[in-house]
Amino acid sequence: MTDITPPMLDRANLNLVIDNLKLGIICHTPDRIITVFNKEAEKITGYLKEEVIGNDCHLVFQAPFCGGKCSFCDDTPQFPFGVKEYPLTIITKDGSTRQIEMTVSAIINHDDVFKGVLASFRDVTESFNLSLKAENLSNFSGIIGKHNSMQDIFRQIRDVALYNYPVHVSGDTGTGKERVACAIHDISAYGSGAFVPINCGALPEGIVESELFGHVKGAFSGAIKERKGRFELADKGTLFLDEVAELPLQTQVKLLRFLQEGTFEKVGGEKRVCVDVRIISASNKNLKDEVKAGKFREDLFYRLNVIPIHLPPLRQRKSDIPLLAAHFLKEAEQETPHAIPQLAGESLDILLDYHWPGNVRELKNVIRFSVVKSRGSEIRPSDLPMEITQGKDIHPHFSDRPAPQDIIPAKGRLTIDSVKDAIKKTGGNKSKAARVLGVGRATLYRFLTRNKEIKNYVDQF
Repeated sequence: MTDITPPMLDRANLNLVIDNLKLGIICHTPDRIITVFNKEAEKITGYLKEEVIGNDCHLVFQAPFCGGKCSFCDDTPQFPFGVKEYPLTIITKDGSTRQIEMTVSAIINHDDVFKGVLASFRDVTESFNLSLKAENLSNFSGIIGKHNSMQDIFRQIRDVALYNYPVHVSGDTGTGKERVACAIHDISAYGSGAFVPINCGALPEGIVESELFGHVKGAFSGAIKERKGRFELADKGTLFLDEVAELPLQTQVKLLRFLQEGTFEKVGGEKRVCVDVRIISASNKNLKDEVKAGKFREDLFYRLNVIPIHLPPLRQRKSDIPLLAAHFLKEAEQETPHAIPQLAGESLDILLDYHWPGNVRELKNVIRFSVVKSRGSEIRPSDLPMEITQGKDIHPHFSDRPAPQDIIPAKGRLTIDSVKDAIKKTGGNKSKAARVLGVGRATLYRFLTRNKEIKNYVDQF
């Protein structure tokens, strides 16, 4: 009988297989000596196999390849574990940046002994950039939006993540400032560290300094032991200073000194404490106005506002409402074993008409309320909160539906000319224009989003 058992895969054949994978592959020992580096890894990083095999990973790449997410920077590696997956921005040999998706797993032998690490990664830079260029990216690190203003936000997050410069996020309450801070943290070199948020406006003035910088034993009445502040807790990670405009002037001085020197003193202490922290601040107030009013230090403003990111209110990107509503309905579906109703078309029209003072956070609460109240397979207008439907006829027809002679039949297909006519007829009111065209407002918004020429025309009103 002929033996059809395949021969053992020798090292040469194994290397051939690995080199033909469409994933970058790096293997290294527990002491970071690289043993495997395939052709796709060469292509993505710009380094040749001959330059890296047998050398320390940190020395080859002139820094930890995984940045702050590296598990081998300390004397005691954070291994073994299961599998780690995370997005990463790397610097190639020629100094350019690439966005990759990394998967890291421990190599364990038959005796359960940790022998090293296997890292596989793929380059997603081009697909990411193409999505941004086409304004086709709808979900970036948990942030939902396809409006061109949100595409700009996605670009800014991608660009600033590589650098440890202070970022200040501004925007109305409920626009998602903390979500943006989390996204920057997640894809930056500090992503493996802690994300430590603190609401500066929610802290009593007497304890804010202790909360931020910690205190030594006996610093004040009740300080029975030494305590770490948020800066120490965020070491190797990100500190998010929400509502930073509310910081007392005395604390602003100490924060400024940290940004200048990288060190601070605990309350009641004399020893200088040094931490490696990325600072992201946020406020729903205009910090320039606060500076003029004498409530915020001008020098601190310029230290925090190195990279400004402004989040638009939801009323300025209403074309994202259908996308956001669908996202929140999907979240609700994952949180309960019960069937979740869908949003009826006339209910979506009402949501598109609303001015949303509470922004995305308010929309999320409205969807949750409506899911609970709905008793059928659809969320009807009567299921929406009263403040949303106030002044509306919640029956199938709106009270201000145009007269038949004013309707411009869309015949199932909108054109630039018909939309311009409707916009002109209604003085720029998109809700009324949709009714004049005989289509849902969501349909009109999608048309405006796809056609920048008509969008620019509408913005003139």
